[in-house]
Amino acid sequence: MDRWKGRVALVTGASVGIGAAIAKSLVQHGMKVIGCARNVEQIQKLAAECVSSGFSGTLIPYKCDLSVEDDMISMFSWIKVQHQGIDVCINNAGLALPEPLLSGKTSGWRTMMDVNVIALSVCTREAYQSMKERKIDDGHIININSICGHRVVNHADAHFYSASKYAVTALTEGLRQELREAKTHIRATCISPGLVETEFAYRLFSENPEIAVATYTSVKIGDIEITPVEQSM
Repeated sequence: MDRWKGRVALVTGASVGIGAAIAKSLVQHGMKVIGCARNVEQIQKLAAECVSSGFSGTLIPYKCDLSVEDDMISMFSWIKVQHQGIDVCINNAGLALPEPLLSGKTSGWRTMMDVNVIALSVCTREAYQSMKERKIDDGHIININSICGHRVVNHADAHFYSASKYAVTALTEGLRQELREAKTHIRATCISPGLVETEFAYRLFSENPEIAVATYTSVKIGDIEITPVEQSM
């Protein structure tokens, strides 16, 4: 991780869960991290924790609604002015809504596509252009996917979410191919966690919290522990 000290990373959905853990770990290893989310107050608290812990990097909270393209474009413009650009983009933000294929609301499907697919694609495009403009040839674009991007679980509430994550699998492979054609050394990575105890299930089953509890107690699940490894970065 030494070569990344002082360089700039963007982590979307950095307010809770895996995103917050990633942002904290990168700051601990000396990076300048822009953490974005709609709930910027939680990122501000995390930034204060990083300072009190004496981490060598910096966490910079940025309020951004990833379902609004203008918000994302404004964020990248701000990053360019304040920090020149980004070297690492971690597309972590994602959400699931209980909207089955046979009875779900179109608005819920659209929200999942806007955040899980369109926002990821916009951030990827803008991150690449930022790297290209500054002749950064060792950047990294990392998509936080899900096992649901590789198999469809037998639960109606998760089917449309799975479709959005299958899209992330395809988009990452497409990105890899386009980066290769561009003859750049910028890397594309897709990480597909299994079940991890975060706020995810509690938000998905907000009207039936007992289902969320059962989800996390029925199987052995992973804890969030982010350990950057130089070979993967």
